[in-house]
Amino acid sequence: MDFVQLSQAFLSYFSILLSILQCKVSVLSNLGRVFISFLDTMLSLNFRLCSMSPCTISLDDKTTMHFWTPNRRQLNKPTLVLIHGYGGNSRWQFFTQVWPLSRSFNLYVLDLLFFGKSYTNWTDRSEMFQARCIREGLKRLSVNNFSVVGISYRGYVTYRMAEIYQDEVEKVVIMSSGVCYTDDQKEKQLKKIGRNVFDLIMPEKAQDMRLFMNLCIYKSSPFKLIPNFFLTGFVQTICKKNRKEKLELAEHMLSQKADPNLPILTKALGTKVKASNTQGQWSCG
Repeated sequence: MDFVQLSQAFLSYFSILLSILQCKVSVLSNLGRVFISFLDTMLSLNFRLCSMSPCTISLDDKTTMHFWTPNRRQLNKPTLVLIHGYGGNSRWQFFTQVWPLSRSFNLYVLDLLFFGKSYTNWTDRSEMFQARCIREGLKRLSVNNFSVVGISYRGYVTYRMAEIYQDEVEKVVIMSSGVCYTDDQKEKQLKKIGRNVFDLIMPEKAQDMRLFMNLCIYKSSPFKLIPNFFLTGFVQTICKKNRKEKLELAEHMLSQKADPNLPILTKALGTKVKASNTQGQWSCG
């Protein structure tokens, strides 16, 4: 066999091998999406088993808000509203919390605008707008007084809710949020990450999703075992939905200068607690 024949044979085998690999990648990618869709359905079932039902409310002709609400509100229980972070929708953020919390509270868990089934055609990307939409949705559900929990970016929304609805908000918990960050602290933290922050909070690749998880989760060792096809499925199924609008939310938040006159929540909200660890900070009041 001369060199030309050998080269042709090699290229033929290489082409077959490449086709097999491409088929394998495609199968794994589709498998990841199917698996994520299955888990998403199971998470919805988990909420239903906690005696909660989905509810989508039209606030106006441009805005809809999606909530998980109690099947039967009990007057002897206080009301608690959960506001998820940037990593996914309400089902993925709070799937381990809904069971114990629903035993003690009338629980309302919402999807913020552009996450899950909530959406708006208005161009306002501010935390104030999100806060007002949440409050309007709760009014439509006949919720007058409530406590609220916000995590990550949604800590900003939670703070604004407590600021402008002091008569309705009873207690506040804010976790893993930089509400009181100075501009210098924010710049230092962004440099410490060493990456384009938008590639992490709205990842398009499994590697970016894994890095985002490592930064957000204090003890992330179990998540190191998650295969890439699963993360790719999550990115393609959950993160890509309304990606443009989610990036606009993040850009608006990061472009804002620190507010030296940040309103103080004067209403008594319980014992104030502050703590920190190597991955982030949280506080509650």
